[in-house]
Amino acid sequence: MVSVEERAMIAIVDPDTGEPVGAMPVASTSEVGEALDSARRAQSRWARTPAAERAAAVRAGAALVRERADDLAELNKAETGRPVGEAREGVLAGAATLEQYAELGPVHRGKTLLGAFDAIDMMVPEPRGVVVALTPWNDPVAVSCGLLGAALVTGNTVVHKPSERAPHTGDLLGRLLESVLPQGVLRTLHGDGSVGALLAGSSEVDVVAHVGGTATGRSIAAAAAVTGAKTILENGGNDPLVVDADVDPVWAAEQAALGAFANSGQICVAVERIYVHEAVAEPFLAALCAEASNRSLAPLVDRRHRDHVHAHVADAARNGAEILTGGEIPGGPGAHYPATVLAGCEPSMRVMNEETFGPVAPVRVVPGFERGLAEAAQDAHGLAATVLTANSAHAQQAWRVLPAGTVKVNAVFGGAPGGAAHPRGLSGNAYGYGPELLDELTQTKVVHLGQAIERKATS
Repeated sequence: MVSVEERAMIAIVDPDTGEPVGAMPVASTSEVGEALDSARRAQSRWARTPAAERAAAVRAGAALVRERADDLAELNKAETGRPVGEAREGVLAGAATLEQYAELGPVHRGKTLLGAFDAIDMMVPEPRGVVVALTPWNDPVAVSCGLLGAALVTGNTVVHKPSERAPHTGDLLGRLLESVLPQGVLRTLHGDGSVGALLAGSSEVDVVAHVGGTATGRSIAAAAAVTGAKTILENGGNDPLVVDADVDPVWAAEQAALGAFANSGQICVAVERIYVHEAVAEPFLAALCAEASNRSLAPLVDRRHRDHVHAHVADAARNGAEILTGGEIPGGPGAHYPATVLAGCEPSMRVMNEETFGPVAPVRVVPGFERGLAEAAQDAHGLAATVLTANSAHAQQAWRVLPAGTVKVNAVFGGAPGGAAHPRGLSGNAYGYGPELLDELTQTKVVHLGQAIERKATS
């Protein structure tokens, strides 16, 4: 078993100012075991709780999240540098997600099958048991509420470890939700990868749900192969944007900037690589540089992550890419990094074939739409992709060809409420979000009810 240092502390520094935010104690090995035991003991009772009562508890939790939206947003800003307005939107999205699952939980159903006249066959959804939720720092409330809400309304108990880069946000969220739930149904633990490994590798766990990096997702999948736990993994992506010749290049640049620079590029479905048709490349690049230059200098989550982002930019420059704007680490406190545009990018560059997760827009000019589509498809990740085109045939071709769980046409972000996501390849597996997540967090029991032949009375 992986050992965890007793009472180690996670120290958080504001990435904007460089000032200390606070410290959170790391869960010990014994605390991890106690939390899992508590979740196991509480699970059967929670599974027997009427679905409407489970939903009411989750709905009450959503109300508390709304009440404390400002506090959660301020913590999110202090820990990760995310602008407080955007952080608050994420908190409210999380509350709405809890409310959505409070509505969907009681109507999540199985089905009956047609069989013999004197029998009935049913397919009944049952909770899987104990869920470990390992959630990220970049949208800590919204993502956590999706996994926690879906798990709780379907009768599972949860041990939740928020990211060690946003422990104070995760701790407040946990305390709010735990206050409306029976003891043991939800526990929040803190720690780094060693605590996550303890949780994911435990034989007491039935489901490991993880949103985060690819390397961690792979280690979770390896552990689950031994324990038999089901995995729900969103491991990040390397999402392409393909720009066709028939679109307004200024509008396309606005879309590209939104996709690459929003939240300093620290979004799971951020635009990571851009393929632009040569017919519009020059005005597109000019407009994209203008968009980048107009963005204020924003912090990344910490300096360690900034080093990762800058390493991708430096690698591209060494291998022939041109830095059109940005690309330099500024002086002063914090972990700031400018919006950066790279031209002349090649497929072999790290910035094109690995997830950068920063405010970097690497651009490759292609001679035609088909070439851009083909290169966009040549990647082992499969989270999302975007195509900007006025050609309906190209749009149809794109969503069929691109090997991603989500393909967006003419909008880098957006989607209907309740929409699901189903990553592929290195980006993970299983449905995240939407009604389909309820199916992932339940298992089906097939029941055949026949009619007994009554014993005949003897004289």
